[in-house]
Amino acid sequence: MPETTLRSPGTAVSGGRPPAPSASALPAPALRPGVAAASPRPYRFHSRIGVGLAGGFYPAPHRYDLYLSAGCPRSLRVSITLDLLGLGGSVATTLLTRPAGTPEAFASLRGAYEATVHHYDGPLTVPALRDRWSGRIVSNETPAILRDLGGLLPGDDGARHRALNPPALVPEIDALRDLLDRDVTPAGPPSERSAALGLLDRRLASGTHALGDTLTAADVDLWVALVHLGPAGTLCSYPRLGAYVRRLGAHPAFRDRTGAVSDAA
Repeated sequence: MPETTLRSPGTAVSGGRPPAPSASALPAPALRPGVAAASPRPYRFHSRIGVGLAGGFYPAPHRYDLYLSAGCPRSLRVSITLDLLGLGGSVATTLLTRPAGTPEAFASLRGAYEATVHHYDGPLTVPALRDRWSGRIVSNETPAILRDLGGLLPGDDGARHRALNPPALVPEIDALRDLLDRDVTPAGPPSERSAALGLLDRRLASGTHALGDTLTAADVDLWVALVHLGPAGTLCSYPRLGAYVRRLGAHPAFRDRTGAVSDAA
């Protein structure tokens, strides 16, 4: 699930991949080393909300907003997570389609990158989290954005978010995300994808959700990966996964956000 890089004058296309498995989370075949990490790309912003407070990025409602892209799996993950955490009223979002379709949104995104790096001439990558006070990009790394939103910002009702990332399950959430990003993608090798889908289908025999009977961040990752595989028939050989997609698709956070973010313009 690479980040989306949006084409506009003077930009190039790039992408990225995240993290790391845990020994107890999935059977050994799913935990083999993935593809060697790519060399670091320029224009990756790694600041964190609440980390290094001298830098000024401390938690505050209405201080941050997000740029998301239609048709981008990672943007859909972020959008669903915002809804699950009740952050829709305190973190605004800007949805980009094509430059001709959302010119003001593209101009705003470019302005945010240029406020972050003087004379910025790199790709306009989303999801991107912006500090509205300074106009700068805080981060364009999706895992970091999700962690910061989930752990450090209060919800609309002033309460802390529900625990989408229970500490005891974080290693399993990371392992599942690694498996999905490596093998459960439309571009992945068919044999690897089939093996991963078979494994995931069998796991659902013991629980209603990805990691048991409770909704966690792993379900956001899994559901988004499955709905972006292609036609519904893709899962016809995996009945539990098919039922899982339909069941979560009825949840308001998944159902209401899908049309807004997943429909490519």
